Amino acid sequence: MKLGMFMMPLHPPGRNAWETLVEDREAILLADKLGYCEALVGEHVTDLAENVTSCLMFLASVAHETKQIVLGSGTVNMPNSHPAAIAAQVAMLDHILKGRFIMGISPGGLMSDAEVFGNYKKDRNEIFLESINMVLEIWKRDGPYNLEGKYFHVTTQNTMIPDIGQGTILKPYQRPHPPIVVTAVAPHSKGVTEAAKRGWMPISANFLLPEWVASHWPKYVDGRKAVGAEPSAAEWRVAKSIFVADDDKVAKRYGYGSEGPHHFYFKQLLRKLVWGGRSNLFKLDQNAPDPTVEEITNKLVFAGSVNSVVDQILAFREQVGDFGTLYYPCHDWVDPALGKRSMQLMAEEVMPRVNAAIAKSAPKAAAAA
Repeated sequence: MKLGMFMMPLHPPGRNAWETLVEDREAILLADKLGYCEALVGEHVTDLAENVTSCLMFLASVAHETKQIVLGSGTVNMPNSHPAAIAAQVAMLDHILKGRFIMGISPGGLMSDAEVFGNYKKDRNEIFLESINMVLEIWKRDGPYNLEGKYFHVTTQNTMIPDIGQGTILKPYQRPHPPIVVTAVAPHSKGVTEAAKRGWMPISANFLLPEWVASHWPKYVDGRKAVGAEPSAAEWRVAKSIFVADDDKVAKRYGYGSEGPHHFYFKQLLRKLVWGGRSNLFKLDQNAPDPTVEEITNKLVFAGSVNSVVDQILAFREQVGDFGTLYYPCHDWVDPALGKRSMQLMAEEVMPRVNAAIAKSAPKAAAAA
C-alpha cells in the first residue's frame, strides 16, 4: 500500500490566507521529503475556509521545490472554467513538472461556486462531461479547432496562422494526457463505473462510511470489465482522516476533541453536506436522524499512537477490500508540531508496519485461494 496526501485544504475562515497558504505549501514540501508518493490539492472560489482558489496555480508554486512527489489537482471543477483554459493550464503545469502530475477532475460540489459561475441548478454532470471531452479533443489535435457543444464553443478557425504556431493549444508533457482520477462520493456510484470505462481511476472520499467506500470497488470492476480491461486494486485510491501521535492521550484529544482540526473539519463538512441534501453519506439507515459532529468525528477519524493506527488501518482494509494508495488528508495544523509529527509517524512508522502485515497475510490468502 502506497501513502499519498490529499488536501482540500480547509482552515478556520478567521485565519489569514497568506498564513494558511504557507502552511499548505510546507505540508507538501514535508510530504515530499518523507516519501509520500502523491499530493492532491483541491480548489474553491467562494469559500473563505477553503481558500486555495486555483489548485493548478498553487501546485505551480511548489513545482520546483519538490523533487519526487507526484502532484495532482484534487480537483479541477470542470464546469467553472472554459475547456480551452483548462487544457492550456494543465498542459503547461504538466510540462513544468515534466510529467509529475495527475489530473483530478469533478463537476464540483460547492453550491456557492456553482452559483457564482452561473451553473447552479443546471446539470453540472452534463457540463462536466462536455468540458472534459473537449479538453481531451483539444489535446488530440493541432488547431484550428471547431468544437461546438451545448455549453462551450472552442474555435481558432478564423485566426489560425499555422507557420508561426498561432491557433494551437499546448499539449501535455505526458501523452496522450496525464493520468485522470475522479473523486468517488456517492454510495454505489454509477459515476465510478463510467469513469472506469474511460480508464479514469477513483479516489474514495475520506468522509464516507466504510460501507460506502466498499461499494465503490465493485462499480470500478464493472466498468473495467465492460471494456475488456482487468481491474487492479493498485488503481484504487482511498482517503481517510488520520492523526498519529507518540502518546494515545494526545492523539485522542487532538484527533477527536472539539479543539482539534478534525472536529472543525467535520463540523464544516457536515453543515455543507446536510444543507446540500447529502446527509445520506453519514448514515446507513436513511430514516435515522442526522448524526452530530462528535459522532461523525469519532466514527470517521483514525487517531492514536502508531500501533493503534496500524490496527485501525488494517481493520478498515479488511472491511473495504484491498486498495493501492492510502491518502492522508492534511487538515489545518492547529498545533504545527503535532501536525508535522503525525505526517512523519505516518510515513516512517505506520506504513512500514501496515505493509509488513499485508505481506505477512498475503501467503495465507494465496494458500486459501
